[in-house]
Amino acid sequence: MFSPDGDELVAAVRSRRGRPASNPAFDGQTRRSSFDLALKRVLDVCGSLALIVLLSPALIFIAILVKWEDGGPVLFRQDRHGLHGAIFRIIKFRTMGVASSSQASGFVQCQPGDMRVTRIGRLLRRTSLDELPQLFNVVMGDMSLVGPRPHAVEHDYEACGAVEDYWQRYAVLPGMTGLAQIRGHRGTTTEMWQMISRVQSDLEYVARGSVWLDLGILASTASVVATGRNAH
Repeated sequence: MFSPDGDELVAAVRSRRGRPASNPAFDGQTRRSSFDLALKRVLDVCGSLALIVLLSPALIFIAILVKWEDGGPVLFRQDRHGLHGAIFRIIKFRTMGVASSSQASGFVQCQPGDMRVTRIGRLLRRTSLDELPQLFNVVMGDMSLVGPRPHAVEHDYEACGAVEDYWQRYAVLPGMTGLAQIRGHRGTTTEMWQMISRVQSDLEYVARGSVWLDLGILASTASVVATGRNAH
């Protein structure tokens, strides 16, 4: 994991629910119209509910496999920054051993060949199926189908000191997929240039996002997931 200069921000006050008042950079605004944002929300709710119903057999089957492998929890929950820095709990299928999945164990970014990943977890990560429970995050309004991917909170505080305008990516709802992901900027970020490339795409999305762009990103996501590129 990279270690940028930003130690003073790590100690900033972080509320578990609500945005960190110590970070005015969270006050960034999107240029999207109220109508476009309302249309985006309709797309999010209708799309995610339709996918939940359509994929319910797969969701149940994956849950059984995760439970069967080691008897641990099916879901993994972790704090992430959302719109304007508000903290929410992202939901994923658990892909690591029980001890490694605990937030109390601290954040260590997953690496290629990481031994903490279970056999079923490796398949889920390679196909991005571990992300499917985030459809419920979308329904609840914490996330969107399309937007900048929410990083682990610890990752945010490491990156913000080195990447200009980093917090502006939270001027919109975080997404299950985004412009960065269809451009191949996904997976582990061990070098600073990888994070910079990802954030540049995120900021571009914030600047020119629209429902039409969202639809294009959703259409492109299937081919990216099929290749499994940069998925660990």
